[in-house]
Amino acid sequence: MEGLGGLSHLLVTMFVTGFGGVIVIPAITDVTMAALCPGQDQCSLAIYLSGFQQAMAGVGSVVMTPLIGNLSDRYGRKALITLPLTLSVIPQVILAYSRDTKFFYAYYAVKTVAAMAGEGSFHCLALAYVADKVPDGKRTTAFGILAGVGSASFVGGTLAARFLSTALTFQVASVLSMVGLVYMRIFLKDGVPSGAIKQPLLKEVQEPCPQDDSSQRTTPTFKKLPSVGDLICFLKCSPTFSQAAVVSLFNSLADGGLMAVLLYYLKARFQFNKNQFADLMMIMGIGATLTQLLFMPILLPVIGEEKLLSTGLLIGCINIFIYSVSWEAWVPYALAGCSAFSVFVRPSLCSIASKQVGPTEQGMVQGCLSGISSFANIIAPLIFSPLTALFLSEEAPFYFPGFSLMCLGLTLMVAFFQSLMIRADPPIAGGKISSNRCTDTLV
Repeated sequence: MEGLGGLSHLLVTMFVTGFGGVIVIPAITDVTMAALCPGQDQCSLAIYLSGFQQAMAGVGSVVMTPLIGNLSDRYGRKALITLPLTLSVIPQVILAYSRDTKFFYAYYAVKTVAAMAGEGSFHCLALAYVADKVPDGKRTTAFGILAGVGSASFVGGTLAARFLSTALTFQVASVLSMVGLVYMRIFLKDGVPSGAIKQPLLKEVQEPCPQDDSSQRTTPTFKKLPSVGDLICFLKCSPTFSQAAVVSLFNSLADGGLMAVLLYYLKARFQFNKNQFADLMMIMGIGATLTQLLFMPILLPVIGEEKLLSTGLLIGCINIFIYSVSWEAWVPYALAGCSAFSVFVRPSLCSIASKQVGPTEQGMVQGCLSGISSFANIIAPLIFSPLTALFLSEEAPFYFPGFSLMCLGLTLMVAFFQSLMIRADPPIAGGKISSNRCTDTLV
């Protein structure tokens, strides 16, 4: 293993491609509205199409991300990283050329397919690349550096979007995406994951939870990916993991719904545009970066992961409830800084779950949490996009433009109350999850 010094080219690739991906986010709402509903501040069709696209991206993430990760174990990270980076270039090139209605529909179709095929897989592969190159004792630091680079690209992208015109924004994004792809292909060194061929995922798992004759059979060689049975096994074997899974489900429902509808809500409620979206995202990005670097290292040893998780969820609930009743345009700006504390949630969840199993099952546990989040991201826009479109229209049963946000706040409150019940078990020192613990749970 090369250590942290072997990650420089990956970090550069992640920053450049992340910058290129983020820079278009503040502008895409205005582009969508202009293409579908010119001159209007509220457009149900835009909300429906965006929600459908996000749901399809979630479907692709559930199916393709584990497959791409598995293929990278066999054919190398670099070859598979090429796929999502290449797919990310095409939609941006279309809008860089023109943002007329017909080109927008072409962009929408290509973007949906690209999101299904590769969205989210780059970050998954980046984490796997770090695990390949960095020794166990330094991986936490390496993952933190990776997250820091992602936050830096987010802040830089939103800052650039604030000062670029819409046309120039997509042109710059296209160039940066292509530069990131070419840089990665030239400079990134591939590595063969240690033990990947000799010990594929689940190949040697011999302690399954179900107590039947089939549990003694050898896992078929073609079974490379965690199954639904593996997830059920973890849920039954560890009450703490099952509680963390419930929290992850409802938290991801709220996050996915908020991602699908918030910008359209602000557009309809306060006539926000690209520049104001960029300002909000920049405040959130800077706040999240400072929270990760300053507050988390201080608070974690003092209050522990469980209370840190509950704190992040409570602050998130309060923010969404206030969003739903925003009375002036300055309110979202005030909330943007406070929402940075929601970054406590995901690291705390992952850490709590990781302590319930040994080192040979870490990938499966994190994959189970990611699968639950992806499932929530599929159904969230299908529920909350139509609800938002209804209450922003003139056909709403009663006047409450932020009703869908209020529902999202209630969803996150379920996660908050569930987090209060988590009492983490002592961490497992090594090996696989205790078969005795599993057996006791099932009996």
